[in-house]
Formats: sequence, C-alpha cells, structure tokens
Amino acid sequence: MKTEFELIDAIRARLGERGGRVVVGSGDDAAVTRPEGVTVTSVDGFVEGVHFRLATTSLRDLGHKCLAAAASDIAAMGAGPGEAYFVLCVPPHLAPDELVELAEGAEALAADLGFVICGGDVSRGHELVIAVTVTGHAREEGELIGRAGAQPGDRIGVTGTLGGAGAGLLLLERKLGGLDAETGERLIARQLRPRPRIETGQALARTGVHAMIDVSDGIASDSARLAERSEVAIEVLLPELPLEDGVGEVAAQAGIDPIELGASAGEDYELLFAAPDGVARAIEAAAEVTGTSVAWIGSCRAGAGVRLLGEGGTDRPLRGWDHLDPRALPGRA
Repeated sequence: MKTEFELIDAIRARLGERGGRVVVGSGDDAAVTRPEGVTVTSVDGFVEGVHFRLATTSLRDLGHKCLAAAASDIAAMGAGPGEAYFVLCVPPHLAPDELVELAEGAEALAADLGFVICGGDVSRGHELVIAVTVTGHAREEGELIGRAGAQPGDRIGVTGTLGGAGAGLLLLERKLGGLDAETGERLIARQLRPRPRIETGQALARTGVHAMIDVSDGIASDSARLAERSEVAIEVLLPELPLEDGVGEVAAQAGIDPIELGASAGEDYELLFAAPDGVARAIEAAAEVTGTSVAWIGSCRAGAGVRLLGEGGTDRPLRGWDHLDPRALPGRA
C-alpha cells in the first residue's frame, strides 16, 4: 500500500463488527454512537523513544499496550468498555503496511475487553506517535468512582501485584539473565501486554470504594495524586506492597531495591483505591470473582500529602514516572 487511504482501508478491514451503541463506525467523517447513561472519556499519547522502543516492542504488542494503557483509565473510573479511536503519525522508517500489525494487536485486545475501535486519523511525522481516545459507559453518574472521594480512616488497597512491568522493561532494555524462562516471559508480558482491570474496576465501584486511580506511573506518584484530589493524607507501608514473583531477582541483578522498583516503575495498570474498613472483605471477594487479589498497603488520615514508609516506619522519598523528567528511562508508557 502506498497511500493514506489504502492504509486506512487495510486497518478498517481488520476491525471487528460495530457494537450496539455504534451507529456509524470507521469510514465516515465521524463516528456516531447512541450511548445510554453517562460517558467517560480519556486520551493518551505514546511517542517513539519516550514511551516505547521498536527495538524491544513489536507493532502488534504496541497496539495492544496503547489500548490497554488508555482503557486502564476507564477501569479506574469503574466504567464499562465503550469505543476507541486511534491517531497514527507514521515515520519514514516504517512502511505503512507495517502499521496493520499495530491495528491487529489493538483489535484483538478490544474484542477481548468489549471495546469497539471506531476510527481515527493517519498523518506523517518524524517518529511513530500514537494517540488513543477511549470512552467508557455507565448507567448513571453515581456508578462511577473518581480520585476525589477518599476519607480519613479509609484503608488503601491495591489489586494484583506490582513491579512486574518495571522488571519486564529491565529484562528487555538491559538484557538481564539468570531467570527461568517462564518467569522472564511472564514479566516481559506484564510490560508489553498489560491487561486493564475493567471488570475489577466495575466490581470495586459497586462494592463501595470511595476513590480509585490506576497504577500507571507507580504507587509513589499515583498515591500522591489520590491524596491531592481527595484532600487527605495517605500513608503507604512499602513492605506491604505485593511484589510480583521474580521482581526481587531482576531488581537484584539491576542493583535496584525491589521495593523501589515496585513503588516507582509504574505500568502495572493495577487499581489503587481507598475504602472504608467495613467493606474490606466484600472488596476482597469482589476482586477474587474477577480473577485478582487485593493487598492492603496503607491508610488515610486528615491532612495532606503522602508518606511512603519503609522498614521501621522510616520515610522513603521515592518518586514515580514523570513524562517531563529527562532522567526517566525511555521505553515505557
């Protein structure tokens, strides 16, 4: 294929059937949807050399990951899956037909999660840039959970395990060895093919969590955002973080404290939330039904800011991912 329109046609041919809310999908000037209730919208951008390297990420995995990262914001609101739109900036070093693989990776995850890719745009640029807009839906506003609801006395919980994506990135970027093949492949999959907690987010919202955020930039940063929006103080007990198996081994090889990797690396796309103690057991049960677990890692109190507490209650001044920090490790979203 040589033209923009040939590429668009090739991508459209690989997209699934339109969902019940979609009246007009890809192929017209704009998509037309007929949603009921309320709609949640999130936008994410991914830039080659900043968020990913094509040397370590296939285009199929990249399509999966870009949609997963964007959809994780929908999960954090407790909304159900909706529609997705992709904007592609195609660089000279990629043939247009290679971008079809990216579309195939995104479409496979969309079909799995229940999203419908409804279109987007294509342009030319110096590096590969991908912008993803996703929507989610709920019957009414009261079903959704934001960041601004945590209350003094709430417990802080997190789903799943942490540090796996960061460890996977280290394996890819630094070519570390010494792990058994199964563990290494699992950690790399956490980096390249994350799965947003759509069902879990809806279950936690129904169970009574007060506030929620997805762990995209690391507990160290995301807990601070939760505290700021909720106008409470949060204490995180770092020894309680549920590190994924293999994170300690990878961190040791890289000369990094595994707790720091688990708290700062990000891209785990788990859900960090605040909830009253009285619903703790119900939350654990709801998470288990959706195929994950919950670890209780801290608490809220009156005040402001976040304290990250290590062994013996000592303060650990850790920080998560910052897109504008020139020291940040390229290759992650």
